[in-house]
Amino acid sequence: MALGTNHSTITTSANFIPELWSDEVIGAYKTNLVLANLVTKMSHKGKKGDTIHIPKPARGSASVKAASTQVTLIADTAGIVNVSIDKHYEYSKLIEDIAEVQSLASMRKFYTDDAGHALANQVDDSLFALGEGFQGGTIGTGAADATLWETAVRGGDGTTVFDGSTSGGGATDITDAGIRRMILTLDDADVPMDNRAIVLPPIASNDLLGINRFTEQQFIGSGDAIKTGKIGQIYGVDVFVTSNCPTVTPASGTTARIGLMLHRDALVFAEQVGVRSQTQYKQEYLGDLFTADTIYGVAELRDDAGVAFAVPSA
Repeated sequence: MALGTNHSTITTSANFIPELWSDEVIGAYKTNLVLANLVTKMSHKGKKGDTIHIPKPARGSASVKAASTQVTLIADTAGIVNVSIDKHYEYSKLIEDIAEVQSLASMRKFYTDDAGHALANQVDDSLFALGEGFQGGTIGTGAADATLWETAVRGGDGTTVFDGSTSGGGATDITDAGIRRMILTLDDADVPMDNRAIVLPPIASNDLLGINRFTEQQFIGSGDAIKTGKIGQIYGVDVFVTSNCPTVTPASGTTARIGLMLHRDALVFAEQVGVRSQTQYKQEYLGDLFTADTIYGVAELRDDAGVAFAVPSA
């Protein structure tokens, strides 16, 4: 008896192949994101335009209600935050037929993991760069001069300003007092106490483990699922570690690492095209072109809802 002609071929199964790559890339991307998970996220998927205008109303004050008088109207002082969707990053590999035929199946897994890791790091890099503008700072070009991270504080005390004109910038190891002072900075700005996080480089995470207050509180949580990079909690602030924290080079070439304490409303991440992957056979190269990319924008929402701090790089 004939089996018929409804065979599964490369042609009929082609639509399933890209999805496998896409799922693996997206999985790796989500696994490697740290800072992007801690800020306000806006979806702009499927929408046109290159700028999102976000209303930013100012806080109002309560008024005394006198008998037999009308209520006091509060003037509308809402501002606007513009988020430019101007970042398009891609990761591409050309896999020649001979490599595809002779390689292990793990090759695809490596490339999809690497693509997700690279794109996640790029998104976090874009957000970390905005931390230079916290507390009235100026977002520079990365030049090693006196204005480098001009409003970042030293991790040791949380108040002394990092000095880009000196060797190492005066960065100091993070301490319990430094953390408490940064918390006070947010408290004084009336920043909500929930949805706060501190993001530090591995070198500072190692120092934090030597602080008794952290080791006493690190297992106290809300019972939520474990978040990527989360290592504990101190004074109600979730603590995350990532190697993606910026490395800066003040005068004399001694490097420092930058961490952030921030509220979710400090920064916004607007995604127009989420991570996607595409494959195309290139006959002229006898191979498959694999590309993963994303389109997004980032902006500072609330200047006083974050504090950047500097610690030694070693």
